[in-house]
Amino acid sequence: MQVSSGCRTLLLAILFSLSGASALVYQVAWQRILALQSGVGIHSIATIVAAFMIGLGLGSHAGGAWSARCEPPRALALFATMELALAMFAVASAPLYYDLLYLRTTWLREPGWTCAAGHCLLLLPPTFLMGASLPILVRACIRGEGAGRTIGMLYGLNVLGAAAGALLTPWILIRFLGVRGALLAGATGNLAAGIGALLLSAMSRAPEDAGIEAAPPPTAAGPAPFPLPSACLLYFASGFCALALEIVWFRIMDAAVKSTAFTFGTVLAIYLLGLGAGSLLGARGRGGRDPASRFLACQCLLLAWAGAAVGLLVRLPTGLPAYRALFKFWYPAIRVPLLPEHWPTFWKGYAGLYGILPLALFGIPTVLMGVSFSALQHAVQADARRCGLRVGLLQGSNILGCALGSLVCGLVLVPTWGTAGAIRAIVLGGGLLFAGAGLLRGGQRRRFLTLACALLGGLFLLPGNDALWRRLHGQTDLRAFIVEDATSVSAIVPDGDGWRILVNNHAHSWFPYGGTHTLLGIIPALAHPDPRTAAVVGLGSGETAWAIACRPSMEHVSLYELSRAQATVLRLFHAKHGYPHLGALLRDPRIRIVTADGRNALLRETFERYDLLEADAIWPWYAYSWNLYSREFFELCSARLREGGIMCQWGASDRVRDTFRSVFPHVLEFGGGGFLIGSREPIRADTSAWRARLREPAVRAYLGEPLADSVDAYLRGHPPVPFHGSPGTLLNTDLFPRDEFRTPE
Repeated sequence: MQVSSGCRTLLLAILFSLSGASALVYQVAWQRILALQSGVGIHSIATIVAAFMIGLGLGSHAGGAWSARCEPPRALALFATMELALAMFAVASAPLYYDLLYLRTTWLREPGWTCAAGHCLLLLPPTFLMGASLPILVRACIRGEGAGRTIGMLYGLNVLGAAAGALLTPWILIRFLGVRGALLAGATGNLAAGIGALLLSAMSRAPEDAGIEAAPPPTAAGPAPFPLPSACLLYFASGFCALALEIVWFRIMDAAVKSTAFTFGTVLAIYLLGLGAGSLLGARGRGGRDPASRFLACQCLLLAWAGAAVGLLVRLPTGLPAYRALFKFWYPAIRVPLLPEHWPTFWKGYAGLYGILPLALFGIPTVLMGVSFSALQHAVQADARRCGLRVGLLQGSNILGCALGSLVCGLVLVPTWGTAGAIRAIVLGGGLLFAGAGLLRGGQRRRFLTLACALLGGLFLLPGNDALWRRLHGQTDLRAFIVEDATSVSAIVPDGDGWRILVNNHAHSWFPYGGTHTLLGIIPALAHPDPRTAAVVGLGSGETAWAIACRPSMEHVSLYELSRAQATVLRLFHAKHGYPHLGALLRDPRIRIVTADGRNALLRETFERYDLLEADAIWPWYAYSWNLYSREFFELCSARLREGGIMCQWGASDRVRDTFRSVFPHVLEFGGGGFLIGSREPIRADTSAWRARLREPAVRAYLGEPLADSVDAYLRGHPPVPFHGSPGTLLNTDLFPRDEFRTPE
C-alpha cells in the first residue's frame, strides 16, 4: 500500500509526538534517580539539567551531519532505529542508574566533579539519540519546497507530545506505576514510534521518489537569506535566555503554588504547550517577507513581556477580585497546598494557580519562542538535501545555549542578584542583543526602536528582590525576614502569636519552641542511656537539633540543611529578637550546621556512626520528600547507628509508619503513632528512667522549667507502646514514592 508524501509526513509527526512524550517521561524519572546520588540541591539539579542538554546539543549537531549524507528512505530507517534503541535503553535505565550505579558505585559521589562528569556520561547515550532524531526525521520528510512549514510542524507536535509526557508523568505514571513503571511506559512510546516509522518506510517506497531531490525554491524578493553562522549565534543566545528565564519562572512558581510533586510536571507542561503551539502557529505561513526580522522581533517581545509580567505580579493591588485569592493563598496560614484529592472542591484554585498564573507569566513568551523557531527555519532553509544539517546546527546551538543559560542563571545570576535581579539582567542583556541585531539588519529600524522602548518599560516595572518575595509570601508586615540565595528562599514571618519558618513558601517550623519538633529531639535523647553523637537532617527553626542536644553527655551534633538561606534568616531573626533557645543553638560548639543534602551526606559518610539520628518533620506531600521517607533511607539510617543507637521519626502517614516498621525490628510508638523511635536492638520503654533524666539539673536548666514540665506531662500522658505485628506491604520506596505522589491505598 502506497502512502502519499503529505500523509506520511503527518503520520511521522504524530509518531514524533510520541517520542517527545517519552523524552519528558525519561527526564523527570532520570532526574529523580540521579538526584539520589548527587542530592536535590540547586547545584545538583542544574548539573543534571545541563548534562541532559549537552547530550541533546551534541546529538543535534551529529544528527545534522548524518542527515546530509542520507537519502530520505535511509534517514527514515535511521530514525526508526534510534527510537527502538531509546526504548531498549529506557528499559535498562532503572537497573543501570539505580541498581548498579547508585547502589554500588560509591566512588562516583565524591568529589563533586566526578559526580557531574558521571551524570554527563550516563545521560549522553539516550540524550544524544534524542537530539539527533529531529534533523534525521527532517531529512526523511522534506524533499522539496515548504521546509520551514514541515520543520515547524514536526517540532511543534514533538513539543506538544513532550507537554503531555510532562503532565502524565507525575499525575498518572509515577503516581500509579512508580518510576520503573513510568520508564516502561516511556519505552512503549519509543517502541511505537520506531515500529510505526519502519512500517511507513515500507509502505511509502515508490520507484518514482527514489533519489529525486527537488530544486531549491526561488528566493522571494526582499532581504537576503539569514547567514547560517549568524543564525546559530543568535539562536544560541535565544536558548541561553529561554532556559535562564525558565529557571526564574520555575523558582517563582515554586513559591507561588507551594510546590508539590505535581508542580514541576504541570508547570513544565504549560511551558511546553506554549512552545509547541507557537511553533505550529509559525509553521502555517511561508515566513513572510523577512522571517529573520520576525525572529528578532519575537525575541524582543518575549523578553519585554517577561519583565513586565513579573513587575505586574508584584505591583497589582491585592484587592483586585481575581488577585485577592492568590494573595490569600500565599499567606503562611495556608499550609496545605493543592493536592489531587482537593480537585473536586478546589478546581477553581487549580485553574488560578496552575492555569491563569503561569499563562500570565510565561504563556505569551513561550508562544513567541515557538514562533521564533519556525521563523528562523523559514529564514535559513533553502536546500532539501541540507535542511537536516541546518536544523541540527541550529538546534545544537540553541540547546547548548540552554545548558549554559541554566548553569549561569542558577549558579551565578540568582545567587548574585536574586531572582528579580536575574530577570533584569536577562531582559536587559538579551534585549540589547536582539534589538541591536534588528537595527543592524536594517529595513525595520522603527520597529526595533519601539521594541527597545518596550524592553526598557519592562525593566522599569520590575520590582526589587525584597518586594518580589514579600508579595509571593503574602506579606504586608514589614517585620518579616526574607533571604534568598542559590539554595532557596527562606523566610520568618509573623503568624498569629508566633513566627512561622518557611522555605520556598513551605511551612517548616515555628517559634516559640515547645511543639512536635521539640519532642522529636528530646524523646530519643531521654530514651538513650548515654548519647554521645547525633545527626539531624533538616534545620527548620533549629528546634529539633537544639532539643536533641539537651543531655550533658552529648558531644557532637551534625545538623544537615539543604537551604543555606535558612541558617542566615535564623541569625537575622535572633539578632533582632534575641530568642534565647535559638541563641543557644547558634552558639553551641557541639552543634555543627552543614549545608548539604542530609541523605546524601549520610550516604557519603560511610565510617560515621551515631547514637541518635532524626529526620526533622516535613509534610510528605512536599516535592522530593520521598528522599526522607523511603525504605531505603531508613535502611541507610539504620546502618549509620551505633550499637544501641536510636532513630526518631515523625509518623507522617500510615505508609510512613509501615515503612519505618519494616526496617527497624524494635519500634516504640507515641501518641497513637504520631511519632516513633526505632532501633536494631530492643529499646527499654522505661518512662520512669526517662523522666528521671529529664529532672537532672543540667537538663532542666538547658530546657527551662516550663518546657521541661510540659515534656514531663507528655511522657506521663503518652506512654510508649511497642509495635507488634506486621507492617503493610505498600511502602514508600525510592522508586515508588507513594506518599509524595498521593498514590491511593
